[in-house]
Amino acid sequence: MRQIGLTVLLLSLSNVFMTFAWYAHLRDLSGKPWFVAALASWGIAFFEYMLQVPANRIGYNVMSLGQLKILQEAITLSVFVPFAVYYMKEPFKLDYVWAGLCVLGAVYFIFRGN
Repeated sequence: MRQIGLTVLLLSLSNVFMTFAWYAHLRDLSGKPWFVAALASWGIAFFEYMLQVPANRIGYNVMSLGQLKILQEAITLSVFVPFAVYYMKEPFKLDYVWAGLCVLGAVYFIFRGN
């Protein structure tokens, strides 16, 4: 159980970096050339990988590859929605709730045998 908790923690932190790497430049570097945004994103993504790779290696000891992937997607959505609403100032949409329920369904189906 400790390995699952550590995996979730590391994947959550990694997703914060990933989300900033992929999307923050749309707000923060909007007037800059794309290659400046790419370089900034790569710099941020380094920290994502420094957390994500150990998370997957730890998680793979107690979960299947499919379970790791679906867990990653659930965490991604739970990080992305607050980022979109609070950092990017996007309006909250009910579609986020429906997407979240679909992802929860995926979590249920991939983990139901364990």
